Amino acid sequence: MKNKLYAIACGLFISISGVAQEVKFTEYDLDNGLHVILHQENKAPVVTVGVMYHVGAKDEEKGRTGFAHFFEHLLFEGTKNIERGKWFDIVSSHGGRNNANTTQDRTYYYETLPSNNLELALWMESERMLHPVINKIGVDTQNEVVKEEKRQRVDNAPYGKIIYRTGVNQHIFKKHPYGQSVIGSMADLDAAKLDEFIAFNKKFYNPNNATLVVTGDLDIEKTKKMISDYFGAIKNNGSKISRKTIKEDPITTEIKVTEYDANIQVPLKALVYRTPNLKEKDAYVLNYISTILTGGNSSRMHKKMVEEKKMALQVLAFTDNLEDYGTYIMGALPLGQVSLEDLQKEMEEEIVKLQNELITEREFQKLQNQFENNFVNSNSSIQGIANSLARYNVLHGDTNLINSEIDIYRSITREDIQRVAKKYLNPNQRLNLDYLPESSK
Repeated sequence: MKNKLYAIACGLFISISGVAQEVKFTEYDLDNGLHVILHQENKAPVVTVGVMYHVGAKDEEKGRTGFAHFFEHLLFEGTKNIERGKWFDIVSSHGGRNNANTTQDRTYYYETLPSNNLELALWMESERMLHPVINKIGVDTQNEVVKEEKRQRVDNAPYGKIIYRTGVNQHIFKKHPYGQSVIGSMADLDAAKLDEFIAFNKKFYNPNNATLVVTGDLDIEKTKKMISDYFGAIKNNGSKISRKTIKEDPITTEIKVTEYDANIQVPLKALVYRTPNLKEKDAYVLNYISTILTGGNSSRMHKKMVEEKKMALQVLAFTDNLEDYGTYIMGALPLGQVSLEDLQKEMEEEIVKLQNELITEREFQKLQNQFENNFVNSNSSIQGIANSLARYNVLHGDTNLINSEIDIYRSITREDIQRVAKKYLNPNQRLNLDYLPESSK
């Protein structure tokens, strides 16, 4: 019955169409430094409880890469009061679902449950923070899980090194730990001692390095009381994390690299640029540029290279906006005997157009409409709202961006698009990557 109720509730997630509705929220800090954000929406009997820790792959020590992602798995092993291997069973048996994910900058855990199980979700997340069991059997078990994930997603997946940046970021970031992959090195994880995993948990998994978000069918005052009961007494194992600013030298000469992939038959030409951090307006402008070039079948590169000239099987362009820096990747897969050099020429022509000509008013209006729609959709469920609230708080330091970020996009002009293309998308500022089948060696 609970599963059925949950399925119905999922179908009743907040409906927002046409105009973005303001997301109202309450936020405050507990005495231990835990930041709390509450959003009440009683249209469906569902709640999401999420905890975002400000720790990602960039926080790892050299020679111990992969720790942050490893903990995404390890902290589902069990706690002092949750039997090993039972976390997912507990959530699913109460009509819910849960998951976690890790980036270069943060790790996020969440449960979505029928709202009568809110206290269960709060208890479980407080258990993860207060009483995790980190022992050899858990480390060994998750080591094998992570290895299999790496094999499936990176080592044996076509273009896996591009999708997960393992074949890209190492060439763009020479000083900053963004040059390391999120999934890390299996040799580093194999070499790590149990004490190192325990120390990593003590350093980063503290209330003063976390944001707790609760969204959905809740009563604010009752929820505050439960949060105080379950999280208020949790102590920090150390002082708040202090991070050094790591500056990369500007890229002034094109970096030419060839990578090989045994899982592909069609090569890829990729042009990769280092870009500003996610807080800067120019990062938002680059999101516009990505959409102009490859955002759907009506985008410039798709229409020209795929439909009209039939040079490419597929074109791509996407931003990876991170807390300290970002990257912008554009690329194409050749059709038939088309060379990678010919693809590069076509991509460069599109960049030069953006640098020298303003996009049309009609194209600009379509672009704005697309981002308005994306903004509305991102806040169309309590689960999406929870993620957004946590991310804006942890990475931007401004929770209200959940309501105001669209104003940044609205402030972008056609001249901004031209300016940013001129500033960042130049041949001497990029990685020029030929991604080839292993058989072509």
